[in-house]
Amino acid sequence: MTKILHNDRFRLLPNPKPVRPGPYAENGRAEILSLAELDRAREEISSWPGYHRTELRSLDGLAAAAGVRKTLYKDEGPRFGLGSFKALGGAYAVASLLQSAVEAKTGKRPTTAALAAGDLRSVTSAITVTCATDGNHGRSVAWGAKTFGCRCVIYVHATVSQGRRDAIAAYGAEVREVPGNYDEAVRQAAHEAEANGWQVVSDTSYEGYTDIPRYVMQGYGLIMDEVYEQLPAGTLPTHVFVQGGVGGLAAGLCSYLWERFGAASPAYYVAEPEKAQCLLMSAEAGQPTADHGALDTIMAGLACGEVSLLAWSVLDQGADGFFTITDEAAAETMRLLANGEMGDAPVVAGESAVAGLTAFLLASTDTSARALTALNEDSVVLIIGTEGATDPTVYAEIVGRPAESVLPGWASGKLEAVQ
Repeated sequence: MTKILHNDRFRLLPNPKPVRPGPYAENGRAEILSLAELDRAREEISSWPGYHRTELRSLDGLAAAAGVRKTLYKDEGPRFGLGSFKALGGAYAVASLLQSAVEAKTGKRPTTAALAAGDLRSVTSAITVTCATDGNHGRSVAWGAKTFGCRCVIYVHATVSQGRRDAIAAYGAEVREVPGNYDEAVRQAAHEAEANGWQVVSDTSYEGYTDIPRYVMQGYGLIMDEVYEQLPAGTLPTHVFVQGGVGGLAAGLCSYLWERFGAASPAYYVAEPEKAQCLLMSAEAGQPTADHGALDTIMAGLACGEVSLLAWSVLDQGADGFFTITDEAAAETMRLLANGEMGDAPVVAGESAVAGLTAFLLASTDTSARALTALNEDSVVLIIGTEGATDPTVYAEIVGRPAESVLPGWASGKLEAVQ
């Protein structure tokens, strides 16, 4: 079997627990995420200026090389011009929070369109939202704050690149650096919010903080909703590979599939850096478990050591298995996409976008992993490409050339792409 990636070190842990053993709504999962709440999120988000479904690309060359029937890549790079899927979560949570604040003040819940029009800034301008970020979530929260009319303070840890900090500040947010890693920035944001009366809009949940992350994860579900509108006739995914991080995205998409399809759900695999593997460690331990390592990975958006408690309540039995991959393999996958090495049209994919694809490619050419994941020539594999070149400088260093040269029409500074 010919290898697609030369940096082929990885680990696969099939879920030690029974996978999707009963209806999704059991054990309170429907109180966290549900298709009914997704309907509300879709109604609001689809009304925002600039909304359109992101492209579902068919990577036929990669599918042939991997020995499967079809590989589909949901390209979230162009989402709202913010460069990643995070626009669906953080901004939606900000909007929902401000809607509730206005309703409490006036007795009437406004639409997000009314918030964006600026008519309610007498209420919303007194509110400050905050969060910690590796880059993408903070940009989404900052954009949501600017769009819907409140103040924003974002905490970053020391290794967040200057390009990502500048992109957040461009939306009017105050950016503050915290010594240490992402998890320490999360704690600092929570501490400052409590001291100052601010609202935390986090993409991770922890003891005592669970309400707002529901909005964040619910917004992510729109990705899968779009996918099922875009699938070619007669084609349904048999496998889904997605990135980990704290687990919010993975849980948001997993919940959609589990509730909608039940036992007929596609096999669901979550991939994360070997240097930040809190999800795999949690699966191995049978409970939420932190990775206390340095979390020093090029996959900046996945450099998380502590799993979101809400996300874990879905993934604990919703995921079929967990992968860890190396930075070298992720970088190789970025170059493979950028260069269209298998004959597919070039794709601009950032460091955190490719973890799921990397795991799939590695499993497809490993005899044991291919058998464990039940990949075969009839498989239809869905990949969620979560970001484009969110830091153009970092992207160019890894790929060897700027995003604009990979895909003409990709304006690196504005993070927009021709559809």
